[in-house]
Amino acid sequence: MHSTDYTDTLILPAPDTRAETATAPPAGKRSIAELQYERLSGADYTWTSDDLLFDVHCARKGIGEADRAAEREQFFSKGQPCLRTSPLTKTYGWAMHFDSGGRIALLPMGSDRLAELQTDPSVTIRTAMKSSR
Repeated sequence: MHSTDYTDTLILPAPDTRAETATAPPAGKRSIAELQYERLSGADYTWTSDDLLFDVHCARKGIGEADRAAEREQFFSKGQPCLRTSPLTKTYGWAMHFDSGGRIALLPMGSDRLAELQTDPSVTIRTAMKSSR
């Protein structure tokens, strides 16, 4: 089974993001960005990457609780894009910090906490994938 979880890692906003500040994605479209933001905002260190990606997948596909166990095995039987490809980090100016347990906190670009984590030698720093090639 494949995993997208990171530990002790900071994903910075993409170098080519147009965001000048972190903003919430538009509401109402049920986009991946909106669903990820709903789950991560105000719920620091609750979700792992695998749990978040799978829950958003189920929400978009209308998969109920009863069918999730079999669906999860199938979902992770092939590799999934990690959160470096998330629209939150690529487009909306957010960074993500993964603690030692792999749980995620959403951090706005330019925040004091983000600056602190960038100087922490125990944190691996990655950048989100660029939108353009």
